[in-house]
Amino acid sequence: MKKVITYGTYDLLHQGHINLLRRAKELGDYLIVGVTNDSFDRDRGKLNVRNNVLERVEAVRATGYADQIIIEDYVGQKIDDVQKYGVDIFAIGSDWEGKFDYLKEFCEVVYLPRTEGISSTMLREESQEVVKIGIVGCGRVANRFVPESEFVNGVKVVGVYDLDEEKAKRFSDDKDISHVYKTFDQMLPEVDAVYVATPHLAHYEYVRRGIEAGKHVLCETPFVLNGNEAKELYHIAEEKGVILMEANKTAHCPAFNHLMVMIKSGLIGDVVDIDASLSKLWDDDKTLREFDPTQAGGSMYEMGSYPLLPILKLMGIHYENMNLYCRMKDGVDMYTKGVIRYPNAVCTFRVGLGVKTEGNLVISGTKGYAYVPAPWWKTDYFELRYENPADNKKFFYKWDGAGLRYEIQEFISCIYNHRFSSARLRRRESICMAEMMEQFTERKNIYEI
Repeated sequence: MKKVITYGTYDLLHQGHINLLRRAKELGDYLIVGVTNDSFDRDRGKLNVRNNVLERVEAVRATGYADQIIIEDYVGQKIDDVQKYGVDIFAIGSDWEGKFDYLKEFCEVVYLPRTEGISSTMLREESQEVVKIGIVGCGRVANRFVPESEFVNGVKVVGVYDLDEEKAKRFSDDKDISHVYKTFDQMLPEVDAVYVATPHLAHYEYVRRGIEAGKHVLCETPFVLNGNEAKELYHIAEEKGVILMEANKTAHCPAFNHLMVMIKSGLIGDVVDIDASLSKLWDDDKTLREFDPTQAGGSMYEMGSYPLLPILKLMGIHYENMNLYCRMKDGVDMYTKGVIRYPNAVCTFRVGLGVKTEGNLVISGTKGYAYVPAPWWKTDYFELRYENPADNKKFFYKWDGAGLRYEIQEFISCIYNHRFSSARLRRRESICMAEMMEQFTERKNIYEI
């Protein structure tokens, strides 16, 4: 049996893609199609937003030409795949003429004629409307949002609003944003979407007003601190037909998502324990909002959503109970350790503003464990470790910039494709996080240390 392999992004699958797949299939008896992962587009300088990798895989499968579909995750994978699958022919479009001659050492290389006059880039440029975003709140995270948005196709920050108008003007001048709005209501008619980067307690009000005005909303994490508020907001968003998404950058990190898929596929067996931690030594500057109890300061509110993320992604939202152990000072928790019990697992997390922890992530299973070194929430490397060290595997990735470009990309993709919930951070997971924050607020099952 003669095996053929080809690769592509297959974004906005078109007749050119179909023709190339057909020609590749005709070269042999069995066609393997490698679909590039979402993160590969970053090497082109932009993150495209139309179809995520799962949608692109389904589009390729629907053509009927692929006997097997694989995901291309890393540079150099083509050599590995050719040898792994016993490939006889590597086929690729003629616009790559000569670029893959290095594979001739391993198999025959064929450059196939491309269909003239059509490409995914052309289709995006012809059909893509720019999503105009207005920013609410000019703090530290918003400062990173603007330059990160420039790496995503189909989005433009057009205005900013802050209660402190002078702060908004400085922000606008520094980031070259065209409009500074005196009120939030003044901004709403002139934007398609809103990015809420205000202090935590203001999230609910701005999100609600935004979605009621028919605007898509990306809200910084933690989304809200009350479960019923979270449910209400997602419900209103769906009724209004707009996208509402929590902006947790780790949830949209390519490496973190790959890790979650690998764990769910059973590579370390059944998960029985997860331990995640995150800390920052900020206690020498008490002027920060993070130390003000009237502004939802403290380590749980500020950082809790990050270590809760892998726990909820892997173990689900139906936990039996959660106990919290806190070191309090001046009304805020300088350190919190949480213990979450599931029917067949126990999970722990640690967050601190005045206590330094290792900052790693360990996921323990019945066959092995996953180890992500600090800072795990900026995942660019992880290991799968086993009883026999010879079986250990290491995975390396690239984390670009501040990481916000990944959440922006997913947000715009959801808008274009009318997806009301992202698989990277489900609405039910976002709601569960809000319920956990509410438990902290109500001081249930909390023990001071």
